Amino acid sequence: MKKEILIKKWLDNELTADELKQFQRLEEYDSYVKLSEKAPLFKAPEFNSSDAYKKLQPIIDEKRGSKSNKELYKIIAQMAAAFIIGFTLVSVFFSKDLTTIETMASEKTTVTLPDNSTAQLNSKSEISYSEKKWDKKRTVNLKGEAYFKVAKGSKFDVKTTAGIVSVHGTQFNVKNRKNYFEVKCFEGLVGVEIDGDITMLPVGNTLRVVNGKLIKSTTDLTAPNWIANESSFKSVPLSEVFAEFERQYNVKISTEFNTEILFTGMFVHDDKQVALKSITIPFDLEYTITNTKIILTEIE
Repeated sequence: MKKEILIKKWLDNELTADELKQFQRLEEYDSYVKLSEKAPLFKAPEFNSSDAYKKLQPIIDEKRGSKSNKELYKIIAQMAAAFIIGFTLVSVFFSKDLTTIETMASEKTTVTLPDNSTAQLNSKSEISYSEKKWDKKRTVNLKGEAYFKVAKGSKFDVKTTAGIVSVHGTQFNVKNRKNYFEVKCFEGLVGVEIDGDITMLPVGNTLRVVNGKLIKSTTDLTAPNWIANESSFKSVPLSEVFAEFERQYNVKISTEFNTEILFTGMFVHDDKQVALKSITIPFDLEYTITNTKIILTEIE
């Protein structure tokens, strides 16, 4: 039986005993099984084997006849995205010690950590952790933005280039972007360590570092708006608002005016025109869209 048919039937769990033996004799069998064991880390609304196979088929066609380990690793990485393409496009990498999950522009995903805590990743974000050493080293490395729901009784650290967030059974959001670091606590208590100084952040409080300046404020939110496909801001420089827009819509914004003025407001993630108006109207800006480039100018 053709490899493609075996893979599709395996995805549907419809292999007969004889077909299973054929599938197990495939050179890539161990890699397929390892990937399938990792699939439960991701939460998807529904998995459709036909759709998944359609994503896998070009990969199989492209790599047919190749036996090198280097190319096999590429297949595995691409298959990881195919398994979860139904709800988001992410890259998943497995090394000897670390599991790394990365989202692309305009995409989000939810990951279940080894202690059953969850991390929801915003667009263009990445987390990594050691599942093998989790009991000894409970550290999640974060680049970008993620919303964490910590399982009751669990404890771990979220490590970023700007600071470390220590948690005890709580819900919080961490955003670590260029010249911008922010932690919001929605439940419980989190400790934020920056340059050796620790700040305890109770529920309803926000700590933000923008261009090296530390700012404390409060929030009435019970969860970050971005998990509901909205980005909200409170006295945030326009430069960060534009950067977030670029991540959500996979575009490039060009400006020739001061983008360090502060913005309070929001924009949606599912309607580019409405989102642009939400940002431009308050500042008397106009925009021109050419493919994936947006030019913003001041109205004279």
